[in-house]
Amino acid sequence: MWDKMKDKHPHFLIIAGEASGDLHGSNLVSALKAFLPHSRFSGMGGSRMREEGVDTLFGIERMGTVGIVEVLGEFDHYYKVYRTLMKEIASRRYDAIILIDYPTLNLRLAKQGRCFDCPVFFFISPQIWAWRKGRIRDIRKSVRKMFVILPFEEKLYLDAGVDAEFLGHPFIDMVHPSRPREESREKYSLNAGVKTIGLLPGSRINEVNSLLDVMIQAAEKIRSELGSCQFLLPIADSINPDLIRQRLGANPLGIQLIQGETYDVMNSCDTLIIASGSATLEAGILGCPMVIVYKLNPLTHWLARLLIKIPLVGLVNIVAGEEVVPELIQHKVTAENISSEVLAILRTPEKEQAVRERLLKIRKSLGEPGVMKLVAKRIADFMVELSANEKTPV
Repeated sequence: MWDKMKDKHPHFLIIAGEASGDLHGSNLVSALKAFLPHSRFSGMGGSRMREEGVDTLFGIERMGTVGIVEVLGEFDHYYKVYRTLMKEIASRRYDAIILIDYPTLNLRLAKQGRCFDCPVFFFISPQIWAWRKGRIRDIRKSVRKMFVILPFEEKLYLDAGVDAEFLGHPFIDMVHPSRPREESREKYSLNAGVKTIGLLPGSRINEVNSLLDVMIQAAEKIRSELGSCQFLLPIADSINPDLIRQRLGANPLGIQLIQGETYDVMNSCDTLIIASGSATLEAGILGCPMVIVYKLNPLTHWLARLLIKIPLVGLVNIVAGEEVVPELIQHKVTAENISSEVLAILRTPEKEQAVRERLLKIRKSLGEPGVMKLVAKRIADFMVELSANEKTPV
């Protein structure tokens, strides 16, 4: 059957809306090219997808806003993106659509794909287990194949009649330090006899604005309690380092700023103060204890409480099905609360070890390496079958 695709040039519309989606999208495009070397890709993404040859109609730089209130300020841009991509699908120029996370936009594009008989593959499913479970009806009608990345999601979708498959989490392939822990600690000039705490305020500017100051205040309290400790702050690629330096001011705590080595930083720390999000699962895969924090605009938080139906917010805890590491959300995000939770870990070695062991079990539940290759193979197999079923014109 693969011979039938030898001279084919399938054209994919691929859509990612955030930095994480851009990374996953670039890896998926690379994997697909190994199976379908003549394939072409257009859509929305960032620098990584462009490096893989994706013709981006829009970049992701203005697509990462979080919260209903915050999105209103960018409404005109979002609407332009939506209308343009809907027209792209209606043009019938694409053989298939690949949607990566970003459900607010991508579920609408999936419906358009159905209207114009263009098969839709969805990688990283909407969190129907957290809120708006009714979306699964539209997913069943619109999505040809759902690739889920959390182990419990597969059954939820299959029970609802959606063709879904859990092939593993892409982080299993991605989350690896570039060097051993001791080498990183030596590179960062860390004192072996002093506790090391990582500060990770997030990869979005609004997260940094709402969390960094309170993290610094908590760090001050931790230092005063321990007498001596050291702090690392990895800077996300999406954040201007000057913004961080400005917030640190004279930096009396000697917080060390590090760019481009987040996994090595995590692996060097005894514990982390970390913004809720995918980074908590990355830290969990590395087995690093953490305290999860998050704050939203008050109106956004109020609306979220009405919509979200699960008790946990940290992704690492959601995968575990229990609060393995502490969560501090909204009004609980105070310097006192953060420092108290961090000190409880640092001062209790048996607790720290128990957390590390539980995190290792979470890692094992996320599958085996080679996830993106499996996803690409499934998509390529479908395109081969589609080509084989095409009728030859008379």
